[in-house]
Amino acid sequence: MRYWIHLAAVSGGVLYVMPLLMLVVLTVAIERCWVLAVVLRRGQRLGDDLARADPLRAGLLRILEDAPAGPQQAVLAACLASQDSDSGAAFAEEAMLRQATALDRGLWILDTAVTAAPLLGLLGTIIGMFHAFQLLGDNGPPAAITGHVAEALMATAAGLLIAILGLIFFNALNQRVRLALHQMETVKVMALNRLYRPRGGSLREAAQPVRRQAQGA
Repeated sequence: MRYWIHLAAVSGGVLYVMPLLMLVVLTVAIERCWVLAVVLRRGQRLGDDLARADPLRAGLLRILEDAPAGPQQAVLAACLASQDSDSGAAFAEEAMLRQATALDRGLWILDTAVTAAPLLGLLGTIIGMFHAFQLLGDNGPPAAITGHVAEALMATAAGLLIAILGLIFFNALNQRVRLALHQMETVKVMALNRLYRPRGGSLREAAQPVRRQAQGA
């Protein structure tokens, strides 16, 4: 313990900040991993239910009532609150925009830590090098000088470790956010297709007039 206190003092107190920064990174990463895992699991279940759903409003309402609260459920509710496909798409887009801010909440902390941790480590190393140069100016023993240089580099190593962990979690969580947004888009398209396609027709038949118009143009 005394040795770690000595290392923190050599770095100008920067190493006191590193454990706190590591704790913040791990807390945000674990919380976001758990939340997004739940969101993706519920979104997958809702998508599976919609794929098997009766293409009538009553069937979709039953799915909405059984679906647990989540971003995808909010998009489905927005689609069912509309009276036509255009307003349904607009309401769904509004719901997606409102839910998107909740999905990536806290990720800015990881992004900041990835940038700040190496810089803080470099600052601690520079402060430690000042102590080493003072020993060199005082004609200190070579072993003490090299020892101070090695101790000063501990701050940079700690900063790089935090940055690497933060970057791994940041990229992984961004990928999960993209998957959740894709699930919301899928729920919107599936719900609107089932609500407003010609009754009794298939999705392929509903798309034929659009294809004929495109060919005529």
